[in-house]
Amino acid sequence: MIIISDTSVITNLAAIGQLDLLQKLYNKIFIPQAVYQELTDIDITVPGSLEVQTLTWFEVYQVKNQGLVTTLLDKQLDIGECEAITLAIELNAELLLIDERRGRAEANRLGLRITGLLGVLVEAKQKGFILSVKPLIDNLINNAQFRVADDLYRKILNIVGE
Repeated sequence: MIIISDTSVITNLAAIGQLDLLQKLYNKIFIPQAVYQELTDIDITVPGSLEVQTLTWFEVYQVKNQGLVTTLLDKQLDIGECEAITLAIELNAELLLIDERRGRAEANRLGLRITGLLGVLVEAKQKGFILSVKPLIDNLINNAQFRVADDLYRKILNIVGE
């Protein structure tokens, strides 16, 4: 199973101590070089930066289709999103983990199957890896500055029966 991740899912899960959910759910996570650099080539350590450098279940790839990356950059996406979408196409990924609205819209337009951080949490509960989604979403909101619209918050909790 080929699962590609953008930066936000990694940093937010790491921020709340739940990064291992990606390995439990998907075994291996493929990230493009730009996502790796967003996590590691900065002056301050961000959640997930050490993990992508040390955990063997993260695999870094260099994308080949720079033309698509450039086209996506022209649509106001950041380089990590552009490369994650491009890598998902190049590797024929089963799933792209991406949260940003514009990136999700472009991935959908290109026919990719996507989910975001909240979708990962829903799947983790459905598969029995976590007992409850609500405290994790609340932790994301309160401690990782993750934004969730009230109606989406209620919808997610309804889906998981909380």
